[in-house]
Amino acid sequence: MNHLKQRRNALKKIALGAAVVGSGNVAYASSIKSRKSQTYQSNPLMLKGNINHSVCRWCYNRIPMDTFVQGVKDLGLKSIEILSPDQWVIVQKNGLTCAVATDSFVSIENGFNEPKNHQKLQKKYEGLINQAADDGLPHVICFSGNRRGIGDEEGLEQCAIGLEPLVKLAERRNINLIMELLNSKVNHKDYQCDYTPWGVKLVDKVGSPKFKLLYDIYHMQVMEGDVIATIREYHEYIAHYHTAGVPGRNEINETQELNYPAIMRAILETGYTGYVAQEFIPTWDDKIAALKQGVEICDV
Repeated sequence: MNHLKQRRNALKKIALGAAVVGSGNVAYASSIKSRKSQTYQSNPLMLKGNINHSVCRWCYNRIPMDTFVQGVKDLGLKSIEILSPDQWVIVQKNGLTCAVATDSFVSIENGFNEPKNHQKLQKKYEGLINQAADDGLPHVICFSGNRRGIGDEEGLEQCAIGLEPLVKLAERRNINLIMELLNSKVNHKDYQCDYTPWGVKLVDKVGSPKFKLLYDIYHMQVMEGDVIATIREYHEYIAHYHTAGVPGRNEINETQELNYPAIMRAILETGYTGYVAQEFIPTWDDKIAALKQGVEICDV
């Protein structure tokens, strides 16, 4: 009888504990919902000045360009990036820069790892590099392309061959050509430059201070993890950083697994002085409020 009584008491305690936990989960979910509906207040952030903050335009394409530019300026950011020439002119007229230039011909899937793409890409990129250099931009983005059965060594060789004349141009024009590391697990199936060591080998093979990597923190967390250790080991190969939350590629707050303040401190410890761009897809009703939060989190 005593055994049955003890068991009933234990079950009551478990039920009570579950109710408390359940109410906590409801409260947490409610707080997240409330944060998603926050409205941006147009006062500049009190930024520390250690990080040069940028943001990728494509994540906010539903916001008209003039409205977005004003919102970014209000926050105190210095750059809007992944812009084509007609877009970065608008940004520059408003006192901002474009940290990373692109154009409509730039392709993630069809890149420098296939010889058939070299001539066309070289011609197009020559114009883009010159235009970006003329306007004082620091970086032009490029991609390896998808594997399509191309082995890692062959991909390295062909990328180096295709990039060679463009890198020489970048050296003359004092601009960086940067290849982005992307995950091939979730977002960009079959993409070749999907691990940091492969990108590092390519940088070594090209052998120019004007060719480096764009280290996307989200993509590399998905593919290989060890973000801080990787940054510390390979920081000399990295010219630019992108952010986003894992999983989901959304806000970089407590709803995801990466510790962005610690990552930003690790980046600064390497002596990095370039830009860090927010590239998460905002889920909040007020997209600028979500951007503001992301910048605050990274401003260490």
